[in-house]
Amino acid sequence: MSAEKRNVKKAPRRSSAGLNVLKQMSYNRLAMVGAVILLTEVALALLAPIIIPYNYASIDITAAMQGPSAAHWFGTDDMGRDILSRILYGARYSMGMGILAVIFGMFFGCIVGSIAGFFGGKVDNIIMRILDVIQSLPAMVLTIVLSAVLGAGYFNTILALSIGGIPANARLLRAQMLKVRENEYMEAAVSINCGKLHTIVKHLLPNSFSPMIVSATMGVASMIVAAAGLSFLGLGVQPPTPEWGAMLSSSRQFIRTSPHMVIFPGIAIALTVLSLNLMGDGLRDALDPKLRR
Repeated sequence: MSAEKRNVKKAPRRSSAGLNVLKQMSYNRLAMVGAVILLTEVALALLAPIIIPYNYASIDITAAMQGPSAAHWFGTDDMGRDILSRILYGARYSMGMGILAVIFGMFFGCIVGSIAGFFGGKVDNIIMRILDVIQSLPAMVLTIVLSAVLGAGYFNTILALSIGGIPANARLLRAQMLKVRENEYMEAAVSINCGKLHTIVKHLLPNSFSPMIVSATMGVASMIVAAAGLSFLGLGVQPPTPEWGAMLSSSRQFIRTSPHMVIFPGIAIALTVLSLNLMGDGLRDALDPKLRR
């Protein structure tokens, strides 16, 4: 075998990549703390109908605005609804919006970024200039404008958040693809006349996706905060849906007399965002060869 053949860089194997990443993350205590917090929240949200004796929509005016007690651990809101029940059910809405918004944003962002990164030249230049125009607006302002145009509601909020996330995802994937495109195995794929779609799907995307995974983990946290902000402004999910931002919005007028109505939904948002950021940091370190153990 010649020296040239021995020096050719092969495409990385991905069969055990997931297990290796999990193993590396297990060394990161903060990442494990984040994982425990997030898994606990998810488990409680899924088991809410079993472990919570109150329906999140049940109204009891006689028990309105009660503080934390043995009967209602997190107290009740202005309509007498159990806040703990609403927070656990609200986790389904808030986390669901964050996850779906990231998935849709990444899907369309990957399409745009793949086209720009693979073809380059004028195609890349045109796409990047369009993204420059879109990103000239701050992300939150763009999301607010889209929400105002699309209207309030669960799915419209997801759509607005998804559209706002497309430019960043497209840029990230494009940058990574430009690096991967220079590897020897990409030159080999081109030399044997692999189709463009085959080259993108089989070689470029899989080997460019690591940063996207880290971005997605932290992106869910950002989307949850953005969704809560939209609901707080009245542009997102509307009451009586137990979404955390909507709960904050409907409770802000009682912050002095019944602070528990604001504190507990705020803690839920903070814990979820913290856990996702810790996991994102751990995942980034696990995917960085310089930091592997």
